[in-house]
Amino acid sequence: MTPRSIAHAYPAHRDDIADLTTRRPVPSPGLDQVDPFLFLNHHGPQVYPPGNNGLPFGPHPHRGFETVTFILTGSLAHHDSGGHQSVIEAGGVQWMTAGSGLIHAEVSPPAFKRQGGALEILQLWVNLPARLKLTTPAYTGVQADGIPAIPIADGKGTLALVSDTFGGNTGPIRSLTGVFMSVVRLASGARVDLPAPRGRSVFLYIVSGTVAVAGAAVEQWHLVTLNDDGDAVAVEAATDVTLLFGHADPLGEPVVAQGPFVMNSREEIGEAIRDYQAGRFDGAEPLIDVGA
Repeated sequence: MTPRSIAHAYPAHRDDIADLTTRRPVPSPGLDQVDPFLFLNHHGPQVYPPGNNGLPFGPHPHRGFETVTFILTGSLAHHDSGGHQSVIEAGGVQWMTAGSGLIHAEVSPPAFKRQGGALEILQLWVNLPARLKLTTPAYTGVQADGIPAIPIADGKGTLALVSDTFGGNTGPIRSLTGVFMSVVRLASGARVDLPAPRGRSVFLYIVSGTVAVAGAAVEQWHLVTLNDDGDAVAVEAATDVTLLFGHADPLGEPVVAQGPFVMNSREEIGEAIRDYQAGRFDGAEPLIDVGA
């Protein structure tokens, strides 16, 4: 494999939501998206006291893209207007296809609010092509034991495979657009070449620790963009590290976003708002407060 060269490293900017520590590497100054990856919020790491209010993400709508939520520490309760409901624990992932429209809530379960504890969550938005913007909504929640943890770096690391294939393994999520997504953990000193086929957009975010990517040192809370001049990403861990690593075919389509809607035109955004206000989103049933 030929390693890709690094294009740029973008620091995540701090944008707390109430008492929730939040960093956002994309979009950020100078970087609108890593097509088709639109948005990443990194919540935590932090420790909530007993008797806390939990996460502040009550019922809200989405249309035109997918949300992928990684529960690194803590737990997350989900319920949506399509009738999907779950509580995902540490190490698990939830993948929601908003498609034509869903209203969902992502909150802390009652036990977490009573007892408190450590919390760290990532949420990534993945764009859908025009042909799938109004696809049927769907949701899959997977606990940690349903995600293959594949040894890499001569046994000094693991790749938790969320979607697509790696090393003869298949992730539990079947992406509509062939997205490869994983969480990579490496011990200090580990080296690995992660596959990144030519023509694909690579998403690489350093959740924690310090790494060298293509020989360039990159600190935690940075998103790395890479040139399309190879078919691998060369990573060497200077400390114990956690990475969010994925790749996908770029869409190359217009992106018009307004709040929770991502479409291809301003007219489609207006239609999404009208449909939401008229109660046309999938199911549109009253949401049970799963965090009560």
